[in-house]
Order: sequence, then structure tokens, then C-alpha cells
Amino acid sequence: MATKRNHAYKPDYTVPPGETLREALDSLSMTQRDLASRMARPLKMINEIIKGKASITPDTALELERILRIPASFWLNLERKYREVLARTKDNERQRT
Repeated sequence: MATKRNHAYKPDYTVPPGETLREALDSLSMTQRDLASRMARPLKMINEIIKGKASITPDTALELERILRIPASFWLNLERKYREVLARTKDNERQRT
């Protein structure tokens, strides 16, 4: 009897959505300070999103959509996938110990 194999791609790394945000800002020649000013948010918050330390909330995603013209759903999906991979990695590490 043949064994069914699961060949789903499961990367062992993840890229924070902030990397995509940084690239979007670069392509628009916009600085983190410019974005923070346009969003009326602290520069530190933008920097923490870019570093993957702060999450992109639904409100933030809507502001990014308004300013960058990139759909809020895109930002929220990146965030969800990023946090899921982090949780799976943490869970896998717990199971190994």
C-alpha cells in the first residue's frame, strides 16, 4: 500500500511584513519619518513595524492603504502569515525539548 506524502512547502524562516513596508517606502522615496508624519503616528511605531517588533493592526493597515495605495487586506495577510510562522516555530521548539 502506498504511503501518502505531504509535500507542502513549509519554510523554516519568515520575513516580517515590515520588510515589505520598507521596500514600499523605498520605491516611493518616502522615509519612515514621512510615513509616521502622514499617519500621525510616532516614528518609533513605524520603526518597530519594520523590525517586526510591532504588529500591523487593522487600523494601521487601513492607514497604509490610504497613504501607500496598497490594500489593507494585503498588509493584514502578511501580518497573519508572519505571526503564524513565528507561533509554529515556537511550538516546534517546545515539542523538541
